[in-house]
Amino acid sequence: MGLHNAKPSMKGANVVMLGLDSAGKSTLLYKFRSNDVFITMPTIGFNVDMIEAGKDFTLTFWDVGGQKKMRELWSNFLEDAGALLYVVDSSDKRRLEESRREFELILKNESIKNIPVVVLANKQDLPGALNAEEVTRKLKMKKYCSDRNWYVQPCCAITGEGLAEALQRVATFARQYKKSKETSTTLKELSSF
Repeated sequence: MGLHNAKPSMKGANVVMLGLDSAGKSTLLYKFRSNDVFITMPTIGFNVDMIEAGKDFTLTFWDVGGQKKMRELWSNFLEDAGALLYVVDSSDKRRLEESRREFELILKNESIKNIPVVVLANKQDLPGALNAEEVTRKLKMKKYCSDRNWYVQPCCAITGEGLAEALQRVATFARQYKKSKETSTTLKELSSF
């Protein structure tokens, strides 16, 4: 039994959660689910979690490990994605350039052409963390994401600040994307007659 036929009445989307190791992806995912903070281990492989986002809409989060050897596998997870959640550690200026390069590579992937992107500027509680505007500039969002919906959400996985907004944003984008995809598929089918 696959994930797809778990609840036939539920509409939903796959959200692929990527970012460098230690950006805070797993902590964020646990925080979306509950309000406990607990120490996470580096994700070797991936975590999957289903979260209901509003009535009849389930987001399936694929939280994929960010170590170098895992990044080579990232593209395998993009196939059926309805949204990309990219997590950066806003306080780690040294690694932001590395994060930007990985982000650019992901966006070049044909299978996620036009899918919406929400960047979580995590660790806002740490001194010297870049704000959303600075992260937007550093990641060159306007250049790389001109063909899709995108948003940069400042947040803190530890306090939970900004997470409700992030979830809302991902759900909204994923719904819109799903609608637009269904519409274009219908149009394609009609034009083939």
